Amino acid sequence: MNFVEEITSWYKTNKRDLPWRKTKDPYLIWMSEIILQQTRVNQGLSYYEKFSNKYPTVKDLANENEDAILKLWQGLGYYSRARNMHFTAKYIVRNYNGNFPSSYAEIVKLKGVGEYTAAAIASFSFNEKKAVLDGNVFRLLSRYFGIHSPIDTGPGKKEFSSLANELISEKEPGTYNQAIMEYGALVCKPKIPVCDSCKLSTSCEAYNTKEVQLLPIKIKKIKKKERHFNFLVITDGKQLFLEQRTEKDIWSKLYQFPLIETKKEIFSLDQKNPILN
Repeated sequence: MNFVEEITSWYKTNKRDLPWRKTKDPYLIWMSEIILQQTRVNQGLSYYEKFSNKYPTVKDLANENEDAILKLWQGLGYYSRARNMHFTAKYIVRNYNGNFPSSYAEIVKLKGVGEYTAAAIASFSFNEKKAVLDGNVFRLLSRYFGIHSPIDTGPGKKEFSSLANELISEKEPGTYNQAIMEYGALVCKPKIPVCDSCKLSTSCEAYNTKEVQLLPIKIKKIKKKERHFNFLVITDGKQLFLEQRTEKDIWSKLYQFPLIETKKEIFSLDQKNPILN
């Protein structure tokens, strides 16, 4: 079998039993994809179940107030995803009469939806031939085909996108997209891939040239900024004082203990009287 057939055959036998794979409803698939952005499957699963049970239709989600949605999202992080999801639900109700858009070209225009998410929804729900490109796909393609182009550059992304769309199955694009992501997640893992039991290893360029740990290549480094948050816990023993964040910053609109941000650490265990600066 060739690469596509091998991946698809493996998936049909080894895929994880996940609830969003049991539906073609684009709304529920969209919800799962938004929840899984920057989130592991095992963590996102319970949130998907909570949201899909409480808001079974896009109208249910659109009619909810934002505070209730953020409360249900609590603990998942990256809260802008929840706000974008709520905004988009209202947009679909207002502009599509509650019917989720049915093509990649329309879906990709929705707030909080990028090319990957749009391709996933379009292929999973409507069998549209649009290849997905996420971290798992980049990694598997770069290793198997021995591609050294950086995945975080314009030319690199264009090269991978061209290859991905050339490979995608004509008959089962949705199944193939699921398969290549699942193979990357479970077999061609980032740090400890299971090459010894991989059916593709004999024809894998990276495996045969001992470059598995080298690929994929990234050239951009994430800039880190150090910030010091000092929270004040104010209570009378029965109630806690909280404030809502209003600045356009992390945790926007979320509630927190009163906060003082400083340029450097102002407190340690041996300090009785920290000085603010």
